[in-house]
Amino acid sequence: MASSVETLLPYAPMRKSTRSNALLPLSLILFCIEAVLLLSGPQVVHARQQKCRLQSTKNRAAMMSPPVNTGIGTGGGAVNATLTNPSQTAGSSGSPSGSASSPSRTPFNYGTDKIRGVNLGGWLVLEPWITPSLFESTGNDNIIDEFTLGQFMDNGAAQELLTNHWETWITEDDFAQIQAAGLNHVRIPIGYWSIPLTSSDTSESTSVAPYIPGAWTYLLRALDWAEIHNIHVIVDLHGAPGSQNGYDNSGQRTNNPVWGDTPDNITRTVDTLAFMVREAGDKIDVLELLNEAAGFKGGNWPGAIRQFWLDGYAAVRNATGSDMKVMIGDAFLGVDSWTNFLTSPQAEGVLMDFHEYQIFSDLELNRSFDQHIDFACTYTQSLGSFAESNLWTVVGEWSNALTDCAKWLNGRGVGARWDGTWFPGPSSVVHGNCSQFTGNYTTWSQDYIGFLRKYWEVQVEVGESVQGWVFWTWKSLCVGVGHGIMLRNCVCGVMVVGGGGGGGGPRTRTNGAINEDYRAVGYPKILRIASSRGFAQALEIPSTPSHIPFLTFVTRGNLPPFEQPIQSRRR
Repeated sequence: MASSVETLLPYAPMRKSTRSNALLPLSLILFCIEAVLLLSGPQVVHARQQKCRLQSTKNRAAMMSPPVNTGIGTGGGAVNATLTNPSQTAGSSGSPSGSASSPSRTPFNYGTDKIRGVNLGGWLVLEPWITPSLFESTGNDNIIDEFTLGQFMDNGAAQELLTNHWETWITEDDFAQIQAAGLNHVRIPIGYWSIPLTSSDTSESTSVAPYIPGAWTYLLRALDWAEIHNIHVIVDLHGAPGSQNGYDNSGQRTNNPVWGDTPDNITRTVDTLAFMVREAGDKIDVLELLNEAAGFKGGNWPGAIRQFWLDGYAAVRNATGSDMKVMIGDAFLGVDSWTNFLTSPQAEGVLMDFHEYQIFSDLELNRSFDQHIDFACTYTQSLGSFAESNLWTVVGEWSNALTDCAKWLNGRGVGARWDGTWFPGPSSVVHGNCSQFTGNYTTWSQDYIGFLRKYWEVQVEVGESVQGWVFWTWKSLCVGVGHGIMLRNCVCGVMVVGGGGGGGGPRTRTNGAINEDYRAVGYPKILRIASSRGFAQALEIPSTPSHIPFLTFVTRGNLPPFEQPIQSRRR
């Protein structure tokens, strides 16, 4: 999830005429850095004072070592799961550091190189809180997800609305900006209804009604753009038939998801993965088998998910002779539930996707600034331990959200836990006023501004301590860059002015035995967050023509996490 976004103009933004403004000139970036330093004060410049610290370069190299896999097993439960056609899976992905690349791209060594990326959320799978004006334009409050959009809207009008969105929300220019930011991956969510299965591809139904298909063409286009701009791609099956979690970002918001209870739906999902590999496998680096399957539902769901990971892995390996990597998720059960699961030598090239949010329960919302940071720090140890002995681990979704105040973050028409408007009743808890954490950032307290900076850095450290991270979502990130909230010429925790008004080279930090030049860390430019205002946090952007390029929306919450689900989210 990312922070809620709202278009400044009618939904179809005019972007082409102003793309030249999308990247700030270096001189302006440097000016912004100086301005931030002057406005923020020394307490913010030195805000990184606690808890998770940058590891020394030597320690970082150790943390980069690929896991020593000890073989496949049933993981942390008693579920009996079998690997389909295991003889065809071993060794498929090459050595532990095997690279996945197309001829024109720089090879990427998974398990050694760090994944640093962004999600393209809200594009090929709609989320009301990311594009509220798209949903408002329908004039129907019953349209709360893509399922109901197809159900209640005229087919032709729905197709036109979606096509316009697909054409404009993400373009090749975004890929150019992502590359310029120093990032190396994108994660692209897509729903099963967009995959053009035919009767020759599956023995199950191929109907997608009431969904409106058509996004597959745009995924193929995105794969070409990624190749042109030297970006690696994680394709993420974000929605499965029957819904795998009941969240609107699965395509269907429902209190009764049935994917895990319906063998035909699971079989169709496996067939969908096989089709994707056959049709586009040469341009996909990592295929995520399914996003946020709801293991917390209990019953037969954990076992069904476990078997699906096995069958999905086998389907990918059977459909391709390449070294495509396969990504699974912890299914809200925690990574330790997957100990010794899909590990070498029975399986190769498997990554674990972990999502980290702290805003979807009263317990989490009760945490102080320091407690949020402390809790994030704990993942360095737990994820690092799992990655060292089991599977490469990636923080595939995370954000700087402190509250769930973003409009429709919890669903269209649903309020926030933070201010007690989430299904309000006698037992509702009110944590605070959303106005303190949304709107114009100039009204935020210095304590909150300082927290955002530290929270961003800590979460980056968590991702860097394992195999990498993918921020949710690009449309929030680019707002931060374009408006100086994310500045390129800086490092994690300390400004790098180098050559302009602030002193010669990069500043270093002394902390006990650590005294390292931050350039040695090797973070991409975009990572080196200098702004005290946090990472793409909510702000008000004037609707002037110069801001139209890819800044055709404003963030409305304090960076609501990626999409809708979160580590401890429960409906």
